[in-house]
Amino acid sequence: MSRELFAGLMSGTSLDGVDAVLADFSAMPPQVLAHAHHVFDAALRAELLALNSPGADELDRSARCANELARRYAAAVRAVLAEAAVSPAAVRAVGCHGQTVRHRPDRGYTVQLGNAALLAELCGARVVADFRSRDIAAGGQGAPLAPAFHAALLRSPREHRAVLNVGGIANLTWLPSTGDVAGFDCGPGNCLMDLWAGLHLGQPMDTDGAWAAGARADPALLEQLLGEPYFARRPPKSTGRDLFNEAWLRARLSAAADARVVQATLLELSAQSIADAMARECSGAQRLVVCGGGVHNRALMARLGALLAPMPVESSAAHGIDPGLVEPLAFAWLARQTLLEAPGSLPAVTGAKGARVLGAIYPP
Repeated sequence: MSRELFAGLMSGTSLDGVDAVLADFSAMPPQVLAHAHHVFDAALRAELLALNSPGADELDRSARCANELARRYAAAVRAVLAEAAVSPAAVRAVGCHGQTVRHRPDRGYTVQLGNAALLAELCGARVVADFRSRDIAAGGQGAPLAPAFHAALLRSPREHRAVLNVGGIANLTWLPSTGDVAGFDCGPGNCLMDLWAGLHLGQPMDTDGAWAAGARADPALLEQLLGEPYFARRPPKSTGRDLFNEAWLRARLSAAADARVVQATLLELSAQSIADAMARECSGAQRLVVCGGGVHNRALMARLGALLAPMPVESSAAHGIDPGLVEPLAFAWLARQTLLEAPGSLPAVTGAKGARVLGAIYPP
């Protein structure tokens, strides 16, 4: 059987860097041939975070960031091609999600930075990008887009499953053994915890959730945070840093709040909002498969296990899939769907008028 080589790129709301993967999709599950993670430096992270909010000279700053991201993406693609000893001409397409800086489906738009034309020039390979806009044009949320891939990869005819991706934002995919797949963003994953760790530890994250684990959540603050109307909304729904950001958090904090207690409360907010969403939307689930960077937060995983017991809560690694590669694999798969002129979205997930072929193609 001839190989179907696709590369996938993902840089998410955690702003930690870009994940790249090269995979052979001639059979499912795809065979991962190479992967790489390139860390974003502090200056790029700060500028991308700043672009999530209105500011001066946004058009120029966004365009320059898009060019810089294209260069970072191209370096990641070159790294996986070199590792697998594969030429750009052998790759059918590179699926590039881009870096979300605004996501406003309520206003009919979403913005993912990353100059796809420049990326195609630098890689010498076909690039598929801008996956979200067509779904929004069809009346959908434009997110989450991974559930269709989760269904192709992890659905089982023997049990009802849910898949949880914990990036900056947490999203759930409901995979019943039969019937319609569902999915939605359930709220903050790592974004608020990472923000608070950066402010008070001078680090991009609370490693293993150790700082949070040394304090107890504040029940009153947790109740106030969980009072955010987004949590009670029924799917389809999607969110991002447009809502869950520093201003949102500070508006709910007292001046005397203890920083470590706040971190413990933010961890509990992520865990509790996920568990509540599971109870409302995935009540028949027999197993929760977790992917994304949040898998490495031991305190968060332990808390999810306690809240959802006796349901097994396990990393996608238990199913042979590196939890850090699920999202870049999803966008490699979405690029393949685009070339096949096959739908990449699920209307039951995004709320669009129908399934749509997603993405814009930039020839090599």
